[in-house]
Amino acid sequence: MGRWTFGLTFIWKVMLTLGLVLLYYCFSIGITFYNKWLMKSFHFPLFMTLLHLVVIFLFSALSRALTQCCHQRPRVVLSWADYLQRVAPTALATALDVGLSNWSFLYITVSLYTMTKSSAVLFILIFSLIFKLEELRAALVLVVLLIAGGLFMFTYKSTQFNGEGFALVLGASFIGGIRWTLTQILLQKAELGLQNPIDTMYHLQPLMFLGLFPLFAVFEGVKSSNCKCRVLSTSPQLPPVIIMHPYNIDFSLFLSFSGLHLSTSEKIFRFQDPGLLLGVLGTLFFGGILAFGLGFSEFLLVSRTSSLTLSIAGIFKEVCTLLLAAHLLGDQISLLNWLGFALCLSGISLHITLKALNSKGESGPKPHKGPVSSSDLELLLRNREPGDEEDEDEGEKYFVAQGQ
Repeated sequence: MGRWTFGLTFIWKVMLTLGLVLLYYCFSIGITFYNKWLMKSFHFPLFMTLLHLVVIFLFSALSRALTQCCHQRPRVVLSWADYLQRVAPTALATALDVGLSNWSFLYITVSLYTMTKSSAVLFILIFSLIFKLEELRAALVLVVLLIAGGLFMFTYKSTQFNGEGFALVLGASFIGGIRWTLTQILLQKAELGLQNPIDTMYHLQPLMFLGLFPLFAVFEGVKSSNCKCRVLSTSPQLPPVIIMHPYNIDFSLFLSFSGLHLSTSEKIFRFQDPGLLLGVLGTLFFGGILAFGLGFSEFLLVSRTSSLTLSIAGIFKEVCTLLLAAHLLGDQISLLNWLGFALCLSGISLHITLKALNSKGESGPKPHKGPVSSSDLELLLRNREPGDEEDEDEGEKYFVAQGQ
C-alpha cells in the first residue's frame, strides 16, 4: 500500500511539473512570436510596452486584492522614500530592458533575438562581480568565454543579420545584467518585504511606465516639425531599416525612427474605423495578458519545483524557440550558427550547474527574513502539504539566474 501511494504521488508530481513547464513554454514562446508578429503591422513597440505595463499592474493589483481577501493579510505597501530610492533604479533598468527588447523585433529575426538575449547571463555575471555578489573564479571566466564565443559564432556572417536590431537587443541584454543584479539586491532587502514576485511586479510597473514614457514621447510621440525621416529600405512589410554587414552599425537609424508617430497613426488616435481601433487595442491587451502570464507561470513553476528546474526548462525553451523560428518564420540558421548556439548553451548550463552546486554547499538553517512571508500567493494557489520543505529564496534565485 505504501509503495502504491508513493508511486501515485511521484506520478502526480511529474505530471504537475510537466504541466507547469508546458504552461511556462506557452507564455514564454508565445509572447516572443506575438511580439514579432505584431511588429510586422504595428510599428510602435514602446507604446505596446507601455500598455503591457498597465495590464500587468492591473492584474498584479487584482492578485494582491484576492490574496488579501482570502487570507485577511495586509499586503506590502512601501513608503515613498523606499519606493523612490530602492525600487526606482530597478524599475528604470527593467523598463529599458523590456522596451529595447520589444523595439528590436522591428528589425531582427526571432532566432537572432533569442540567441542575443541569452547572452544576458554574461552581463549578469559581470555585474555580479562588480557588485561583489559573486566571487571571481576560473569556472566563471570559462562561462563568460563560452557565452561570448557562442554569441560571436551565431552572429558572424549571418545572412539575416541586422546591425540596428542587434545593437538594440544587445543593449537590452547589457541593461538586463544591471536589471537582474539590482533585482537580486532588492529581493535580498528583507525589510522591504518584496520576496513575493507579484508584490515586486506591482511596485515596479508604475515607475517602469514613467521611466519608459520619455523614450516613447521622443521616438513615437508627437510629431516634430524639425524631424526628417530618412527612408532606409523599400520593404513594404517593415519600417525603415537597413540590412548591413555584420558589426557595421549605422546609429542614425535611431534618430530617423522618430518619423513613426503614434499621434498621426490611423490605427490609434486618427482612426477611421472604430472596429479597427478595438481590434488593435484588443491585440495589445492580449499581449499584456501574455506578459503577466509569463511572470505568473514562472513563479508557479519555481514555487512547485525549484529555480534549477526553471533554469533547465529555459535552456530547452531556447532550443524550441529556434526550431519554431526556422520552421514557421523561415529563419536561416547555418551550421556555424547552430554551433555557436550550442556553445552558448553549454556556458549557460555550466553556470546553472555551478549555481546548483553552490546552493547545495550553502544549504542549512536560514535566518528569518522578517514578518512578511513570501508564500502568500502560494497559499492562494495550492494547499501546502505537511512536511513539504519550502525554500524562501527560490524566487530570488530564479530572478538572479534568468536574463529574459
